[in-house]
Amino acid sequence: MKKILIIITIFFSTISTISAEEIKRIFVGDKDAKITIIAYESLTCSHCANFHKDVYPELKKNYLDTGLAKIEFRHFPLDIAAFNASKVSQCNNDGDSKILNSLYANQQKWVKGSSIQEANENLKKFLVSEGYNVDFEKCINDKEIEDFVLNDRIDAVKKFKISSTPTIIINDKKFEKTLNYKNLKKALEKLI
Repeated sequence: MKKILIIITIFFSTISTISAEEIKRIFVGDKDAKITIIAYESLTCSHCANFHKDVYPELKKNYLDTGLAKIEFRHFPLDIAAFNASKVSQCNNDGDSKILNSLYANQQKWVKGSSIQEANENLKKFLVSEGYNVDFEKCINDKEIEDFVLNDRIDAVKKFKISSTPTIIINDKKFEKTLNYKNLKKALEKLI
């Protein structure tokens, strides 16, 4: 009986891994860049929104747009609202960061509500007001996307011992300094 359970577990974990690989990672920059930055974030995290507002524009201009680095956005949802928003950001499966960036830039417009139903309604209204054409119910109920988002979080804990957001990884090493552009620039310049 134990052997059957182990085989079934391996089979289903392989299926979810295969499905998750078909979903495109949201990234910005040259896919072959020498420097890979991984940003583990939660869409309801105000510090993550601040990273997108205060650090990311300079990072994009000086490192991502120049081909020196690429950034991969990985999901580390801290609550159900962030989990649903993460699924929506992946739903078009185009690897583009427009929805993700918009959710961070306008976080206060949709991150509100005393229940998950209210939070979902605010998220839906926001997406419509911004002109995003996504099937909300389909996105938040898509099991492949759900596995993809959850696997990001599981991998973050297993591989990097991540417990908070945002957490930045540069070429597979956790960035341990205060997350601001000046500190990030110093770390990146050492790798160029």
